[in-house]
Amino acid sequence: MHEMDRDHASAGRAPAAHTVPDVDERRRLPRTDVLLADPRLVAAAERLGRGLVKDVVTGVQARARAGEVPVGEVADHAVAALPATACALRPVINATGVLLHTNLGRAALSAAAREAVLAASGTTDVELDLATGARSRRGRSALDALLRAVPAAGAAHVVNNGAAALVLAATALAQGREIIVSRGEMVEIGDGFRLPDLLASTGARLREVGTTNRTTRADYAAAVGPDTGFVLKVHPSNFRVTGFTREASVAELAALGVPVVADIGSGLLAPDPVLPGEPDAASRLRAGASLVTASGDKLLGGPQCGLVLGDTELVRRLARHPLARAVRVDKLTLAALEATVRGPDTPTRTALHADPARLRQRAERLAAELRADGIDSRAVGTDAVVGGGGAPGVTLPSAAVSLPARYAAPLRGADPAVLARVEEGRCLLDVRAVPEDADAALAAAVRRAAVAREAPDVPGRGA
Repeated sequence: MHEMDRDHASAGRAPAAHTVPDVDERRRLPRTDVLLADPRLVAAAERLGRGLVKDVVTGVQARARAGEVPVGEVADHAVAALPATACALRPVINATGVLLHTNLGRAALSAAAREAVLAASGTTDVELDLATGARSRRGRSALDALLRAVPAAGAAHVVNNGAAALVLAATALAQGREIIVSRGEMVEIGDGFRLPDLLASTGARLREVGTTNRTTRADYAAAVGPDTGFVLKVHPSNFRVTGFTREASVAELAALGVPVVADIGSGLLAPDPVLPGEPDAASRLRAGASLVTASGDKLLGGPQCGLVLGDTELVRRLARHPLARAVRVDKLTLAALEATVRGPDTPTRTALHADPARLRQRAERLAAELRADGIDSRAVGTDAVVGGGGAPGVTLPSAAVSLPARYAAPLRGADPAVLARVEEGRCLLDVRAVPEDADAALAAAVRRAAVAREAPDVPGRGA
């Protein structure tokens, strides 16, 4: 066939489709530097840091190479994956019914304390007298607030946690000497740390007296001698011994003629009618204790720190000991502590004194709202506890929203995360430790969990 004939013949047919070889779209994945030049990611780098943003970008690129993210949407996914802050810690709504949950950082700071931390986060007069321009006592306003709250104390000192307060006392007052302590008060304070080991690490020798269940004043008196540094009275804050028991009071020990250090643990500064059996700093000092040591992030409701209150000369010895520098607190802790002591009720105190009838109303309202959305929910009565090694055996009447157990896992993955407890096949959201203004966020988290992927039931009780 002639060329012209072929052309005419082909003119009557549709042209053959032009086939383009498939190209793996992943080859078109934008380079990291190109993605980091996206204005949204540039702004994020200024707020969060370039290294953090780059890590997020490379993570999304890896997902795109695995075919999990469309190549053209890598930048969008990277922006969506950016954290709210440069800190990996995530906010958690504590719906466990444990007011001071150690794994959640114990006490939640009050609004006043959070504002104080923000104000102190820049340069501040933590150790400066602005009137004279001279150096001043570190954290003087926080110490003054403590002394006003506990008038029975002649002086106060603050360290970085409760255990440090006791270690500093042992080191300054009894290194190379004896600490007399009841066998029934040789406690484990958590995470495997035991009081005897802690005190022995200071170079002091422990002189154990009495028995596990009974220790009298006479037991202590028989042990007092020239090598006695002090008598230690420890509140067994995370357990109770009942039955055939006896313990010597602080007043009895104060009559022995040697310093008495009372470790109350929980940080309660004054008596609280809700916790009649819980020791407080003011009462221990009035009974004759030379020093009281306590934690700041438990019933006091403040930041993690250790308090030392008591005899002026003994507190001064602790504050001037070389170890005091190693356990010193920073300006943020001092700011939060002062605002906690001076300011309004803390979230801890509010939860501790919550009206059970009001808690039931909140739980019923939340459950009704969720049922209206088709979620299996109901209000139930529960018992809350103080937690954080405080008030063992004390239960607080509370109320919770009861959900199927499968909600527990997706709630932990919510934003904010929600930590519940699982009992008898149900996920319980106890509202006693949940601020009332967080109820809407709690309900929203449950609604998101309802549409999340089904999670297996979780046996046992969450904590």
